[in-house]
Amino acid sequence: MQKGYEYSLFKRTGRDFDPEFKPELTPKEMLDLGVFCGKYMTDCKKEFPKSWFEKAKLSPKKKNCDLNYFKIRASMPLSYWKMKGWIYKEDPRGWFQWYCRYYMGRRIKKEDERQIKRWKAFKRHFSAVKNNCKKGDFNCRRKQKQALLHWAYDSRKL
Repeated sequence: MQKGYEYSLFKRTGRDFDPEFKPELTPKEMLDLGVFCGKYMTDCKKEFPKSWFEKAKLSPKKKNCDLNYFKIRASMPLSYWKMKGWIYKEDPRGWFQWYCRYYMGRRIKKEDERQIKRWKAFKRHFSAVKNNCKKGDFNCRRKQKQALLHWAYDSRKL
């Protein structure tokens, strides 16, 4: 995922989160459900626990959006994220890379604040789905529901 980058873990894995950051899914759960067309975590298995990859829906060669829980592409390319200024130099692959490392216990105060603010702002999509879909309707707003999964919101409940 990233060569030559090292970081320290300051908190317990999966605990001691900022009180404003309450993800509904762990990185492992997200990978098991199917996110980012299976491509995102195919080259970093040594960085994270083996258990994260036991049931992960991954596609090492190319994106396969059929692996996504809602079977739809719901993310912009990395070039778009860079253009928007959403990429932090320590996490060149964006929010999910940050979340995985945060979950493991890494903390970078300013970057954590920025990413948590972005995560909170994404919740507006939760309300849009809830207000426009019947509960349990798998086909209603699938792209938004998949995007919510990418941000650790459990849209399967909607």
